[in-house]
Amino acid sequence: QVQLVESGGGLVQAGGSLTLSCVASGTTAMINVMGWYRQPPGKQRELVAVMALGGATNYADSVKGRFTISRDNAKNTVSLQMNSLKPEDTAVYYCKARMVFKESWGQGTQVTVSS
Repeated sequence: QVQLVESGGGLVQAGGSLTLSCVASGTTAMINVMGWYRQPPGKQRELVAVMALGGATNYADSVKGRFTISRDNAKNTVSLQMNSLKPEDTAVYYCKARMVFKESWGQGTQVTVSS
């Protein structure tokens, strides 16, 4: 089992920045991909950015050039630097870890961007 705990959400004005962090514990040696998803109010959960163990990344088109994902495999952490935030970035952000046969989710952290 892998447990994930997110931190760093909050309220920020449009154009501002926030950094989200996620730390994994448990059977972390089995983790392959770590990353971030979000669920805007009234919408489905969507991919934001993910990073594989080898460093390959995948970003949603809506965040390319504004968000940067980073990962520290030794510390079992993944972070998301979010710049130039827009009101449409408002959502609950979830950390996700994917193993070979399982996946784990964090509890989510709220990010609210005011206009």
